[in-house]
Amino acid sequence: MTHHRIALIPGDGIGTEVLPAARRVLDSVAGRHGIRFTYQSFDWSCERYVHEGAMMPEDGLEQLRGYDAILLGAVGYPGIPDHVSLWGLLIPIRRGFQQYVNLRPIRVFEGVPSPLRDARPGEVDFVVVRENVEGEYGEIGGRLARGLPEELAVQEAVFTRKGVTRIVDYAFDLAGRRGHRLTSATKSNGIVHTMPFWDELVAERAARHADVTWDQEHIDALAAKFVLDPARFDVVVASNLFGDILSDLAAAVAGSIGIAPAANLNPERDFPSMFEPVHGSAPDIAGRGIANPLGAIWSAAMMLDHLGHPEAANEITDAIAALLAKTPVRTPDLGGTATTEQLTNALLEVI
Repeated sequence: MTHHRIALIPGDGIGTEVLPAARRVLDSVAGRHGIRFTYQSFDWSCERYVHEGAMMPEDGLEQLRGYDAILLGAVGYPGIPDHVSLWGLLIPIRRGFQQYVNLRPIRVFEGVPSPLRDARPGEVDFVVVRENVEGEYGEIGGRLARGLPEELAVQEAVFTRKGVTRIVDYAFDLAGRRGHRLTSATKSNGIVHTMPFWDELVAERAARHADVTWDQEHIDALAAKFVLDPARFDVVVASNLFGDILSDLAAAVAGSIGIAPAANLNPERDFPSMFEPVHGSAPDIAGRGIANPLGAIWSAAMMLDHLGHPEAANEITDAIAALLAKTPVRTPDLGGTATTEQLTNALLEVI
């Protein structure tokens, strides 16, 4: 029996509703795969910020350091600026634990119509590999002359050889295990320093991965091709900003952002990795019991795979595919009337 300690951060909004569903599914498959989980829940959230002035305690990272993985629900709530909630919790964890790979699989499931008529199940199945700790989301910059006519804001993008090389190598290695095709997102025709640097390093690392066919696309054209021909892609590697935008667009192409999962990985396993659904806290439906739990459940499956249990992970993703293909159970975001609990129960029956 393999024992894993999991830190749970339900967070805000529907995060507190979908994380219990993910835990139920994890526990349903654990025993027959020789896995035992123990969980510790942390009440780090916007509500904590309101009462205590911080999203998490000063020693939050030290509290999390000893866990095997982190499962996050959602972060953000009305009244708390997004830059406060994200930079107070999510980003410190990503950067403090060197979770430099943000991995977002995109798949069109049978039974979930894509808004694109030519995006068919079995044909659209790719992964966006996003650089997760530097790039455009840097902390260097500031604002001057606030409130005056000459007010200005400066935001510096930071691209390092180490940071770009390691994310590109990860993406090429992943492509070598999948369809042997990689696309690099760039904008070197308009961004004169960082993007040519990115392009040069992609070409440099490509020489070490002769088994992978690769190309590069400017971000504006790439966004259009995600819509016009999503089946052409296998692995897409992108900077922090470009990967963030592309992965949300791709989730919409797949039919619902409520299904989309994400992993924040420290591949070297020096620190715990963190897994979270893409959908956010969705305050408009929070507390109504109708949130789609599949994004959190698929994220939990990604956690299982990272922890060394691919068969258990596949059991969950296969069950998700079977549920969507063979049953009418759907939450409202998928056009149905099922509650979070009803969809979770239906998935557990499939499992």
